[in-house]
Amino acid sequence: MVAVKAHQAQAFLSSPDPKIRAVLFFGSDAGLVSERAQAFAKAAAARFDPPGELMRLDDADLDGDADRLAVELGTVPMFGGPKIIRTTAGRRVTAQTLKPILETGALEGVLIVEAGNLKPDESLRGLFEKSPAAAAVACYSDGAQDLDILIGEMVRAAGARISPEARQALADRLGADRALSRGEIEKLLLYAGPTAEIGLEAVEAVVGDVSELALERITSAAASGQVQRAVAECGRAVSSGESPQAIIAATQRHFQRLHRVRAAIDRGSTLDDALRQMRPPLHFKQKDAFAAQCRLWTTARLSDALGRISTAARAARLAGGLDEALSERLLMGLAMMVRDVAGPGRTR
Repeated sequence: MVAVKAHQAQAFLSSPDPKIRAVLFFGSDAGLVSERAQAFAKAAAARFDPPGELMRLDDADLDGDADRLAVELGTVPMFGGPKIIRTTAGRRVTAQTLKPILETGALEGVLIVEAGNLKPDESLRGLFEKSPAAAAVACYSDGAQDLDILIGEMVRAAGARISPEARQALADRLGADRALSRGEIEKLLLYAGPTAEIGLEAVEAVVGDVSELALERITSAAASGQVQRAVAECGRAVSSGESPQAIIAATQRHFQRLHRVRAAIDRGSTLDDALRQMRPPLHFKQKDAFAAQCRLWTTARLSDALGRISTAARAARLAGGLDEALSERLLMGLAMMVRDVAGPGRTR
């Protein structure tokens, strides 16, 4: 049985025990969970001769055939290597359904499960930690050392160089989510070009604050009517150290901007003109999503939404430990306002 703590994850991935045939990657950093699951899957496939076959099976694949996961993992391949199956914890992939697979100890393939932030007493985590042929790997937000390693690896791979000042400034803006951090570094390297010397000016010109990007994903999901995504992104942000009250404040700013644009449209402005007049201006990557949200909301409903947000903000300041629940309830309520108008088939 193996319970791999966050600081041990890299060492485990660098030299995994070949006896381990099932691994659970879990934690608050969904980007890191996905990245490590993908890396482990490729390494697992490569250690067989012939190489293993990479597969992805999730709830939708198992709805019509609940036993497919067990069959794929227990079948001895006639040609080619064993199945390396990635899946995500959900309706069909639970501790109850996976327990018989792990307890048999006869896995011909390799099982890789991705999950969110699991508490120590949750059954799925316990199943992988206690099974002799399995491991559970914790994936939490990168610390300073992790970020420095990530920056160094990506800069070297691009054939570029980065000054100490730029490297520190870059690290200060990253860390809330591995996928977001990697995306911001890739954007910087593309901006600088190959064999470049990356300075502080380039970092300040190109790289956004990842914590702000995480907040943007929450507020955008709520304003778009994406209930599950809004709540999930909120949970990820809080697990990464973000304050629930900061999430409510960011939501209030986002809806205030929507209200100003809708009011301008009601006064006769076109949507394009109203968006161009926004100060500070929208980032070009935000424009399409924000414009779509403007079409979903009326001024009256935005006024109602802002009233709800103000009430939640006041309650969160007085609620102490309940502020996370209040922020989640607020986001769900705002997203449901969109669903009430657009209909359940229009948003997810």
